[in-house]
Amino acid sequence: MSRIGKLPIPVPSGVDVSIDGQTVTVKGPKGTLAHTVSAPITVVQDEGQLEVRRPDDERRSKELHGLSRTLVSNMIIGVTQGYERKLEIVGVGYRVVPKGPTQLELSLGYSHSITFDAPEGVSFAVETATKFSVSGINKQQVGEVAANIRKLRKPEPYKGKGIRYAGEKIRRKVGKAGK
Repeated sequence: MSRIGKLPIPVPSGVDVSIDGQTVTVKGPKGTLAHTVSAPITVVQDEGQLEVRRPDDERRSKELHGLSRTLVSNMIIGVTQGYERKLEIVGVGYRVVPKGPTQLELSLGYSHSITFDAPEGVSFAVETATKFSVSGINKQQVGEVAANIRKLRKPEPYKGKGIRYAGEKIRRKVGKAGK
């Protein structure tokens, strides 16, 4: 039995869960999310909690069991607390400037500044010129937007310049050996 899949998912007060066949829709104070659970897996709701069940012990069912439970759990956390990914910019002259809640202007050492638009449901918050965060209710979308921003200037191993996740350790290399 899957250790993750068999755990019940508690549904907090203020969250509405509706199950229509294979589609699970979660409505909470921050918004609404929907997910279609893959075929052999079923989601059952009883007295304030959700349970993800699999019909048999076939390999495909086992693979989808824990995954489906985690995806539904992430939706409930997303509509109640939301998700946030913090990033930092390291480098002389590198900075970020907010242009509204859904747009950033990044100066990353290129000849031009880069304007990054957020997709629907994702917003940005700039703390300082070198620290900002990506937030939203969909965990996958928040992580993907943060990864795309990081991809604009990955941290390089010699000086550590670039965009990194908060708390990320960059493995440094030694430069040229002097004579």
